[in-house]
Amino acid sequence: AGIRDLSIITTPPENRQSIETYVMEDNPDILRMAIVREIEREGQVFFVHNRVQTIDAQSVLLEKLVPEATICVAHGQMNEHELEEIMIDFLNRRYDILISTTIIESGLDMPNVNTIIINRADTFGLSQLYQLKGRVGRSIRKAYAYLFYPRHTPLTEEAQKRLNVIAEYSELGSGFKVAMKDLEIRGAGNILGVEQSGNIMEVGFDLYTQMLEEEVRRLKGEETGSYFRTPVFLKTDFYIPDNYINDERQKIEFYKRFESCENEPEVDELEKELIDRFGEPPPEVFVLIELERIRSLASSLHIDEIMEDSRSIRIKITEKTTVDTNRLIKQITSNKRLSLDPRDKSTLIFTPEESGEKKLQELKKWLQQIS
Repeated sequence: AGIRDLSIITTPPENRQSIETYVMEDNPDILRMAIVREIEREGQVFFVHNRVQTIDAQSVLLEKLVPEATICVAHGQMNEHELEEIMIDFLNRRYDILISTTIIESGLDMPNVNTIIINRADTFGLSQLYQLKGRVGRSIRKAYAYLFYPRHTPLTEEAQKRLNVIAEYSELGSGFKVAMKDLEIRGAGNILGVEQSGNIMEVGFDLYTQMLEEEVRRLKGEETGSYFRTPVFLKTDFYIPDNYINDERQKIEFYKRFESCENEPEVDELEKELIDRFGEPPPEVFVLIELERIRSLASSLHIDEIMEDSRSIRIKITEKTTVDTNRLIKQITSNKRLSLDPRDKSTLIFTPEESGEKKLQELKKWLQQIS
């Protein structure tokens, strides 16, 4: 399909904090509180009002609301020298609040400005809101973004979606997620847009492209590899505890990556990455890793299912299995802990000597012997 892979840099600069974001109806009390709090900690405020015709009137309202603050106004219709002088004065902290249009949207880096207030946020696009929000929080200090929309005015469905997204994705490094949500709201043509995104959403992007690639190969008359995954149900505790990885998104990512490993070397590489990033894993994580090694081995052998009951582990082998039959017969005759189920000749019964992690190691060793 020509869809390209891409890499994403999501690691923020050292000591950078996420921007605390609030989306709400116009509220003069909260507006004053936000400005006063920033001034009290010797910071400055961006106030975005994207209407040149009424920007001076907005300045008068703010002067009445926060009389102790010094205010300046900037917009793109001003004389360039006047605009430059105002921006330099604000940079030199001669003003507490800069009321401006979206001319501050990109290119500005003012570490002392750590509160932004966006008036009529419902009229902005999602990328604009994200860019504007990124004008604050450019130092190690906590930053705040307030997105106001008019009282008693019903928002359009798209405006509600945009504001929900900007409030939800407030953690650092979420720009790509915001961009994808923007595409989802607006539509992105025929490949990922309204006409086909339904199909992709049903199966997930990775599986969709895999299925598409297999179908293209089939139409070309090329061989297509079959994807087989063995369900494994063993009575053991395996999970990633919060004191090892406390970020839920990273935790889910590793669960997903371990589950999708197709062979032992992939599991080994992922284990190395896990240790490199988070240190030596606790016992529960080692059990998870061993379980995925067993799953990848069983999948490569096309074993239909591995399930543990109260006394033993039942291994169901189908006709499509790639298990070495001669080795399997030798194992059954020489290994007292291995036998055929008398009621179902396609099921092996494996009775391990140990429990817990050692039980998994026994099972893994046996799978390696018959592969």
